[in-house]
Amino acid sequence: MHRQNDPNPFDEDVITDVNPFSNGAEAGKKSKFPSLSSVSLGFGNKRDATDDVPLESRDDSRKKAQEIAAWEADLKRRETDIKRREDALSTAGVPVEEKNWPPIFPIIHHDIAKEIPIHAQRLQYLAFASWLGILLCLLWNVLAVTVCWIKGCGVKIFFLAVIYAILGCPLSYVLWYRPLYRAMRTDSAIKFGWFFFVYMIHIGFCIVAAIAPPIVFQGKSFTGILAAIDTFSDSTVAGIFYLIGFGFFCLETLLSLWVLQKIYMYFRGHK
Repeated sequence: MHRQNDPNPFDEDVITDVNPFSNGAEAGKKSKFPSLSSVSLGFGNKRDATDDVPLESRDDSRKKAQEIAAWEADLKRRETDIKRREDALSTAGVPVEEKNWPPIFPIIHHDIAKEIPIHAQRLQYLAFASWLGILLCLLWNVLAVTVCWIKGCGVKIFFLAVIYAILGCPLSYVLWYRPLYRAMRTDSAIKFGWFFFVYMIHIGFCIVAAIAPPIVFQGKSFTGILAAIDTFSDSTVAGIFYLIGFGFFCLETLLSLWVLQKIYMYFRGHK
């Protein structure tokens, strides 16, 4: 049955009046316009934002942040502990040896100008030159033996020369140069005695290496005079390298004898 008072729902002019100031008299009437509270305006409303970050990613980020914080705390604790130990050593009068030589890649502590007494610095520089001299002899020996190997002398002597250099360079520092350095710094008779004992062995080694008898060294693994003469028959170039190495060992022997004499006189004068 058609009701005359019912409005046409398809009529655009029909709008239900909503009085915002009514006390509920027209609460039963509904507006065709949606409520503003149910519409997302899109102007920074917090309800509009959608959190697409999964919970697992948040947990991983928190764990990483906690791990980084723990790592930083541990690093600060270690730095504080190292600083405390250095301060304790300085207070006790124990010098902290910081590696500063060579300047490009520091591997040892070496500071003659600050740690050695002025009257002993010249002798220490001479001993340092002697130590650098044996390093030069061993490195040149590797180079000369390499040339001889290329010329057909065999690979065995090359490996022996490398072994001599790898062992000789650090051992010369540990066995006699560092004890002398500390003996000069502390004026210790025990360290001086150890230096004299090992340094004489060093001089004997230089003399034997300058001769290079085949009964001591395998083949031509050292650039002594006997090996140099024998090498000339195989290769003139290799023989020249061996003669230069022989000269280096002779100079190192003479310098070492001079250093031994000077340091012994210094030790006798302060005994």
